[in-house]
Amino acid sequence: MDFLTLWSLLGFLFAVYAVTANDSIQTLGTYISSNSEVKWYWMFGYMGSIFLITMLQGFNGGDPAFGRLDKFPEIEIQWYHAIAPLVLVALTRLKIPVSTTFLVLSVFASSVVMEKMLLKSFLGYAVSFVFAWASWFLISKYFLNEGEKGENKNNNYWRIAQWLTTGWLWSTWLKHDLANIMIFLPRFSTVDTVTYQAFVIGVMLLGLGFMFYERGGKIQEIVLSKTNTRYVRSATLIDLVYCFVLYYFKEVNNIPMSTTFVFMGMLAGRELGIWMSLGYGELTYTSRHKKAIFPMLYKDFLRLMLGLMISVSLAYAIQWYSAL
Repeated sequence: MDFLTLWSLLGFLFAVYAVTANDSIQTLGTYISSNSEVKWYWMFGYMGSIFLITMLQGFNGGDPAFGRLDKFPEIEIQWYHAIAPLVLVALTRLKIPVSTTFLVLSVFASSVVMEKMLLKSFLGYAVSFVFAWASWFLISKYFLNEGEKGENKNNNYWRIAQWLTTGWLWSTWLKHDLANIMIFLPRFSTVDTVTYQAFVIGVMLLGLGFMFYERGGKIQEIVLSKTNTRYVRSATLIDLVYCFVLYYFKEVNNIPMSTTFVFMGMLAGRELGIWMSLGYGELTYTSRHKKAIFPMLYKDFLRLMLGLMISVSLAYAIQWYSAL
C-alpha cells in the first residue's frame, strides 16, 4: 500500500470509526432501535451490501467522494490532520452529536469554503426543522399511539417499507459523508488500483459491522430519547423525511454540509410537531412529554453548538499551526 503514509493511514482509520459511530444516529439509529429483535448481522448484511454497491458506483464513476472534495485541494497529511477524527472518537463516546463535516473537513477547508459549509448546514437545519414540524403536526394523531396498539396487521408491510426507505437513506447519506473519510486518502484519480479499492471497502465494512454489533453505541441514546423511535412506522417516516431533505441538498451543489445538523433539525421539528398536535388535538398522551420537550430540545441544540464550536476552533488552530 504505497499510496498510504503513516498519518494518512491513522487519519483514515480514526475517521472510519468516528464517522461511522457518530453518524449512526442519523441514518441507522431509528433502524437499529426499531429492529431490536433482529440479529445485528442480518442488518449489517443488508446495509453492508448497499454500502458496497454505493462504493463501487463511486469507484466506477471515478470519484468515491461523489464530488464533495472538488473544493478541497489534495495536500500531504500531517500528524495534526489526524487529530480531528481522534477528537471525534472521544466526543462520540461522550454522546455529543458532533458534525463530522465541520470537525474533519473544516481542517482542510479555506475560510470561504468553511463559510459556505456553515451556511448550507444551518439552512439544512432550518429546512428539515420546518418540514418535520409540518409533517408530524399533520400525521402524529395517526401514528403516535403506535406502541399502545400492540401488534398491527400491517406491521409486516411497514417493516418492508422501513428497510427499503432506510436503504435509500443510507445510500444518499453515504454520498454526502464519504468525503469526511476519503479526505485522508489520495484522490482516486491518482491511485486507481484494485488494492486501493479493496482496502478502503474492507476497512469501512469492518467499522460498519462493529457499529451494528454495538447496536449504535452510546450516542444511540439520543435517538432512543425521542418519541416512538422504537416503533417501525415512526422510524420509517423519520427516515423518509430525512432522506428527502438530504437528497434535495445533495442536488443543490457539491459543497459539503453537516448531515448532523439536518438530522437534529428534523428530530427537533418532529418533537415540536407532536407537542403542538397534543396541545390542539384530542390525543391522550402523558403530560410528561409536554413538560420534557423544551429542556430536551434545548439540551440537544446546546450539544450541537458545543460540537460546532469545538470543530471550528480545532480547525482554525490546526490551520494556524500549519501556517507557521
